[in-house]
Amino acid sequence: MSMTNWAGNLTFGAARVHRPSTVDAVREIVAGAERVRVLGSGHSFNDIADTPSDLVSVAGLPAEPRIDATAGTVTVAGGVRYGELATFLDAEGLALHNLGSLPHISVAGAVATGTHGSGAALGSLATAVAGVELVTAGGELVRLERGDPDFAGSVVALGALGVVVGVTLEVRQSYTIRQHIFEHLPRKVLDARWDEIATAAYSVSLFTTWAGDTVDQLWLKLADGEEPDGFGAVPATRPMHPIAAMPAVSCTEQGGVPGPWHRRLPHFKLEFTPSSGEELQSEFFVARQDAVEAFAAVERLRHLVTPVLQISEIRVVAADDLWLSPTYGRDSVALHFTWIKDAARVEPVVAALEEALAPLSPRPHWGKVFHHAARPSRLADFLALRDRLDPDRKFSNAFVERHVAAE
Repeated sequence: MSMTNWAGNLTFGAARVHRPSTVDAVREIVAGAERVRVLGSGHSFNDIADTPSDLVSVAGLPAEPRIDATAGTVTVAGGVRYGELATFLDAEGLALHNLGSLPHISVAGAVATGTHGSGAALGSLATAVAGVELVTAGGELVRLERGDPDFAGSVVALGALGVVVGVTLEVRQSYTIRQHIFEHLPRKVLDARWDEIATAAYSVSLFTTWAGDTVDQLWLKLADGEEPDGFGAVPATRPMHPIAAMPAVSCTEQGGVPGPWHRRLPHFKLEFTPSSGEELQSEFFVARQDAVEAFAAVERLRHLVTPVLQISEIRVVAADDLWLSPTYGRDSVALHFTWIKDAARVEPVVAALEEALAPLSPRPHWGKVFHHAARPSRLADFLALRDRLDPDRKFSNAFVERHVAAE
């Protein structure tokens, strides 16, 4: 039986697919395999998890979240979905600093690829990681913690160091968020007041088709004490979906109604299955200070972009020190593109975008559709770490060799 990723644009070539229910079983599988890759929620759009050999899903490992009140952390199995973990934490009066737009993605998979939410002061989901437990090439169980010399290379690691079976995350006290939506933000206002807009709320997202002289929607997710400012946009009079023509029943509550963090920070509700996957996605990160120039570069290609685009999202992410992170060392603006599901039409547009953004040193989201990845500044350190943990390249695959290990 063939097995595909969430979007259905990739059929995995694995000879064997494993869904172990214990860490010991993971260790046995890894020790006996020649090549291994790990599958999270399958919400990647390229071959990052593909392998012709053994594919291991960690979704079957018991969640067993363990709170350490003294350290201010929770440890959870890598295959647990963020929405499930968030529900558990909120019941304990605790929270994470941020969540992605979808609560359905797995913790280990999101962390390994540098997946993020939005917020000028908020790092990617990986910045909450305080420790990782991974099964390395010989079946050994290794733990790396913040403060260890190799820790910053072991978090956003693309599955190239081992199978992540446990993740320890920093937690904080639970908090409330209010979500306000505005429509038709003038493009000239976005350019003129970019810094104000990017920092206008705890979390800020803009949705646009790049087709006109306005940004379709401005989503402000406000913490206590913050007040909504639409910057000349019009307050929405009905619940909104990022794609305005679609029903908003799957979206988290809006209209300024206060609610728990985990029911406002994602755009979509956990109890609703995300769309059927009839899409492809790309995302590129540039320095936040270069955002206006990046917007202009995309708009110059609108004749190519809009015919194959469903919606584009603009978010901001704080810098981090994780070696392979797309936001390593610079506060970033992330330009996300949800395309139609037609690779033959989409991939030339992605190539044109990469070329147009090249002067701004764009970095791709590791789990989405792209062609080129700039050499990370700490790549030599990462490859040295890989040499120590996986000298025989058991966890490598075509994606890793193409985008990370290639000289």
